[in-house]
This record gives sequence, C-alpha cells and structure tokens, in this order.
Amino acid sequence: MFNRRSRLIRIEMRYFIRSLKYFVSFVIFFAAVLLALILFGAADWDMNSIFREGTDALWKIALLFAAVAAFYPKIGFISRQLALNGEKAADRTVISEYMGQLGYVKETDAGDRMTFRMEKTSGRLARMFEDRITITFSTEDGVVIDGLRKDVVRIAGALEFRFNRESE
Repeated sequence: MFNRRSRLIRIEMRYFIRSLKYFVSFVIFFAAVLLALILFGAADWDMNSIFREGTDALWKIALLFAAVAAFYPKIGFISRQLALNGEKAADRTVISEYMGQLGYVKETDAGDRMTFRMEKTSGRLARMFEDRITITFSTEDGVVIDGLRKDVVRIAGALEFRFNRESE
C-alpha cells in the first residue's frame, strides 16, 4: 500500500510540475509578444492602451493560461501499445538504433524498461525538458511507449513500419 501511495504521489507531483512548466512558458511567450509589440511601436507601454480592460485583463489572461496549463499535461502525454512479433533482444537493438537516428540517447536499460532522452539541449529545451521516452516490454509480445504525444505517435508509427517491414 505504501509503495502504491508513494507512486501515486510521484505521478501527481510530475503532473503538477508539468503544468507549472507550461504555465511559465505561456507567460514568457505572452511577455515576449507584448515586448515585441511595444518595441516595434505597435503598442504603447500603457496597459490601458494595449488591453480594453487594462491591467484587469492581465489577470483574466493569467487565469486562462492557468486553466490550459492545468489540462495540457493530460492530453499532451500518452501511452501507446505496439505489438511486436520478434525476439526481445533483437527488438531492443532495432529500437535503440532507431532512437539513436532520431537524436535520442539511452538513459537507462534495466529489465523490461528502456528510457531515452534527447541528445541535443535545444531539442530538450523545446520540449521543456519533458523529452523522456519510456519503452516498457510487456509480458505479452509487445511494448508500451510513454512520452510526449507527438513524439510517441511518430516513434510508434515508425517502429511499427520497421517491424512490419522486417517480418516480411
């Protein structure tokens, strides 16, 4: 029970940190856009001239950002099941080679779980350091891929194509 509870707390904390990262990134992007508008002369420094409701609008925008940031980690991260027909050791090799081609480096390889991180800091920064892809080999013939939605969809589709091509 204690192990399950600590795992649940860890998952909730990870979700909270992801939400906080998205909120901060929205605020930074918003501030950069406002600064660009001001520097290029499209707006004044006075918030009343930029927004109809002045500084009151900033609180509403912050609440909107907070709402989106609270829900985005739920839809931005997924798990995808991928059926494999080959031998686990050969599958691990193919997966490692493909992830290397995508610019990922192996972080851990223990038991039935492999984790990868982006090699370049620019790619990691673009994903707000939420670039970990976890591949778990299940007991049945297949793997579960966890991570950022766009990366998981791309990786799962390409691996499925590779494994289907090799089996022919």
